[in-house]
Amino acid sequence: MADILRRDSAGDVLEFAAEAEESADGGRRNPPWLILIVDDDHEVHAITRVVLGEMMFEERPVRFLSAYTARQARSLLAEHPGIAAVLLDVVMETDDAGLKLVRHIREEMGNRQIRIILRTGQPGQAPERQVIAAYDINDYKAKSELTAQKLYTAAVAALRSYQHIATIEHGRQGLERVMEAADHLAGLRSRPQFLAGLVGRAAALATGAHSALLCAAGEDGQPSIVAEAGLPAELPAEAAATIMAALADGHTRWSERCGVAVLRGRDAPMLALCLLGGPFAAGDRPLVELLCTKAAVGLDNLRLYERLNQAQIATVHALGKLAEYKDEVTGDHVKRLGRWATAIARELQARNIFAHELDDWFCDTIGLASVLHDVGKVGIPDAILRKPGRLDEAEMAVMREHAAIGGSILRDACGGDRHGYLSMGAEIAESHHEKFDGSGYPKGLAGDAIPLAGRIVAVADVFDALLHRRPYKKAWDIAEVLDLLRAEAGSHFDPRVVDAFLTVLERDGAGA
Repeated sequence: MADILRRDSAGDVLEFAAEAEESADGGRRNPPWLILIVDDDHEVHAITRVVLGEMMFEERPVRFLSAYTARQARSLLAEHPGIAAVLLDVVMETDDAGLKLVRHIREEMGNRQIRIILRTGQPGQAPERQVIAAYDINDYKAKSELTAQKLYTAAVAALRSYQHIATIEHGRQGLERVMEAADHLAGLRSRPQFLAGLVGRAAALATGAHSALLCAAGEDGQPSIVAEAGLPAELPAEAAATIMAALADGHTRWSERCGVAVLRGRDAPMLALCLLGGPFAAGDRPLVELLCTKAAVGLDNLRLYERLNQAQIATVHALGKLAEYKDEVTGDHVKRLGRWATAIARELQARNIFAHELDDWFCDTIGLASVLHDVGKVGIPDAILRKPGRLDEAEMAVMREHAAIGGSILRDACGGDRHGYLSMGAEIAESHHEKFDGSGYPKGLAGDAIPLAGRIVAVADVFDALLHRRPYKKAWDIAEVLDLLRAEAGSHFDPRVVDAFLTVLERDGAGA
């Protein structure tokens, strides 16, 4: 016989050595179907191998694994998850060992794909009607009736059924991966991240793919690569030609070593997703095309998000300029304030402080949102706002209204959006004059009740305001400013924010 009998060191599990992965002429051979024979009669194993040994199904040979007890079968089932069919005896080490193995496969292993053909030489021990009703098996044969032809027919039917079920399961799992990939991509707000994520997911989705690239049509008539995963040193000429052909007519193309699907956006040039490697499973092709359809929609939505974000940034700058016209000294102040606020937020994030609030979005947003901290000054009379000397109590009461005014303006402008520059700007505008001990304004908030963005901007705002000249005061020396920050930590300022800011100043310098 062509196969070689093999026994493990414990003398327990028998299997037949795997056939070579390559044929004699060096060509690739399709992987064999695995059939597990479970029977305590050695002669049954030998006869089964003689009858089915040369069997081919869908251009794939059959490889046999042999177990003589249910315990040996469990070990082989765990070792070889790709077993397609089991030819199973009922009576082995116990009268119901085979039936217990069926329960193990279906219930404990949760394997519903493997096809189970029950073969018994003692039908009285396991009556067919009762066994078919009570156990999830796929065929029942008495050994006395099992001719060579009937065994061959049963084996082919089992393999075909397994193939269909495996195809359906592969498609189901593939759809899950496509939907998970689409959800992941939809959460990305950066075009480079989106494109990199797409090629990475596509390469993982298609069986046999070793690299993926996303291309646009280049001006020189060659593909222009916009994102890639595992790209070889040089793009094969066949792949380049296939990509350009797909971009020209919008049709998907698949060959043995190259697959190209297209992304059609609403208002953007077509892109081509190219997979290299192969051969590609036929069931993977529609999954890749579906991923491209989902990704095209995701890119359209990303472009809309970017336009909306750009519009919001423009609104922030416009409102910031409006405040500058009212208070001329704030032009450079807001720029420095934005840099300090971002640096403090990043330092706190690195320290894992306020982890439930300090994510990347917060750190990316606070710098621009801080531009709006004094936008409420548009509602303060110029006589008070530009008074060269100190304000009296009545004037100070009016000046303090700018915090509430700014918050009101920005909350109306953000339209209920709680995750944008304007919404964070509203928090900052109305809370950056609150004090950690509760003695600030406009609401007298204390401690962590003050929004974190307001606590950060409060430190940066006071630092920069004292360090630079204003109409009503001279610039302070930096040592005096730092002494004040340390002295006011815990009363005016959140001490954790002050400590982070001092670290930033020590690292970057006050002129950063």
